[in-house]
Amino acid sequence: MCEQTLRALESREFDSYGSKRVDPPVLRYGIGVSDHRRNGKVAGSYWDALEAHRQAWPALGLPFDPYKECRDALGTDWPRGVVVGHHDGREMGPGVAREPNQGFQVHFDDALREFSGDLLDAPLVAQFAFNLYLSVPKSGGEMVLWRHLWCPTDEAFRLPHSYGYDKAVVGDAESIELKPEVGEAILINPRYYHAVRPSRGSRRIALGFAVAMSDIGELLTWG
Repeated sequence: MCEQTLRALESREFDSYGSKRVDPPVLRYGIGVSDHRRNGKVAGSYWDALEAHRQAWPALGLPFDPYKECRDALGTDWPRGVVVGHHDGREMGPGVAREPNQGFQVHFDDALREFSGDLLDAPLVAQFAFNLYLSVPKSGGEMVLWRHLWCPTDEAFRLPHSYGYDKAVVGDAESIELKPEVGEAILINPRYYHAVRPSRGSRRIALGFAVAMSDIGELLTWG
């Protein structure tokens, strides 16, 4: 599945996240809600962009939906299953193929902090980030995860107009380094600060989506 998905994606042109907020640039194939957040709300532009891109994945000609395959695998041992979440009654995007060849800044992801109220049409009690690796570089590309959650004093370390923080924000917090292999999936708590190191030698492409547990035990995803 990974090989077929990668071959299909390699023939497509990737977009990038908004350069004012995400620097160094991160390439993507798909629509992420983070680029369509306005005053803590999901902007109408998200739905317009998502509708335009819904035809892009079928156009790849794959005999399967890679995001559904990921959800099904993730839900194998979860009694309630894993489904795409809804916002105001509308289904969110299933995920994004990301290519952060120059790395990700130190940052955290937390829908409860980034959006006013509940992002999905269900109260969320926990959040995770899922990544399935289609291509990994010969060197670099490691994910680093620090045992440090956001606190108000961390804002002194935020980079201007950026999603990221100066590395000093994590201080001497305990950390773990993860070096993924093709075909491996990693599920983390993204509320802990994390970063991705620059890649060297080849592309780093992963299918990713957010996963949240609702107050009734559902696992809900979005891109």
